[in-house]
Amino acid sequence: MAGKKRNAASAGCSGQPDGGGARSLLMGMYAAMAGHFGPCHWWPGDSPFEVVVGAVLTQNTAWRNVEKALTLLREKDALRPKALWDMPLELLEECLRPSGFFKLKAQRLRNLLEYMRSFSGWDRSPGDLSLEFMRIKKQEELRRELLQVRGIGPETADSILLYALHRPTFVADAYTRRIFSRHGLLPEDAPYALMRNLFMDALPLDTELFNEYHALIVRTGNTFCKKSKPLCSLCPLQRFSRHGPI
Repeated sequence: MAGKKRNAASAGCSGQPDGGGARSLLMGMYAAMAGHFGPCHWWPGDSPFEVVVGAVLTQNTAWRNVEKALTLLREKDALRPKALWDMPLELLEECLRPSGFFKLKAQRLRNLLEYMRSFSGWDRSPGDLSLEFMRIKKQEELRRELLQVRGIGPETADSILLYALHRPTFVADAYTRRIFSRHGLLPEDAPYALMRNLFMDALPLDTELFNEYHALIVRTGNTFCKKSKPLCSLCPLQRFSRHGPI
C-alpha cells in the first residue's frame, strides 16, 4: 500500500525491534491476521457522520448496543448534525439508552456537535453527512481540537479521524495493548501514545492499512487473545510468540 513513512522510533519496550525490523514484524503479523480473517469492511455506518456518532457511543459497550441506539436515532431521522443538535436532550438520552451511560454519552455528543458548529457549512446537505466542512483542516490540527472536546479521548479522536475522515492515524485500544504486550512489543501497562506510536513510527502512513489493521486487531482479540484463557494454539499470531504459547 502506498503511503509516507515516518522515522522509526523505539516504543520503549525492552527487546523491541526498531526501524525496518519493526516494520517487517508488524506487517508479518498483519498478513497473518488478514490471511485468517479476510477483509473486515470496518467501520460500519451509512455516512461519515454516523461513524462519528458510533465512535462516541461505542465507549465502554459492545457494538450490538451501539447499533440499537443508532437504529432509534435513525427512526427519528436524527443522524444529521443539525437534526441531532436540535433534538431535545431528554429524547436524545432515551435514544441512547441501549448504549449504556446514556446521559454521559448524550452530553459528549452535544459537546462534539458544539465543536462541529464552529465550522462553516456544518448544517448544509450533503456536506453535513460527509463531514466535508471538517476536511479543510490538517490532521494534526483536527486531532488537537478533537482532544479538547470534553469527553473525546485519544481513541475516539483517532477513530473519527481514521474511519470518518479517512486520515492516516492509528487507532489503539485495549486489544492492541493485550496482543502486543503478550508478544513482547509493548509493556503491559503501555499508555495510549506509546501504543499508537509503535505503528505510526514503523508503518507507512496509509489510511487503508491502518483501517484494516485496527479491525484485525479487534477481531483477533475477540476471537483468540481473550483476557483470560486465550486460545494461543489456534491464533494466527501464534508463530510470532517469542516464548511459545502464552
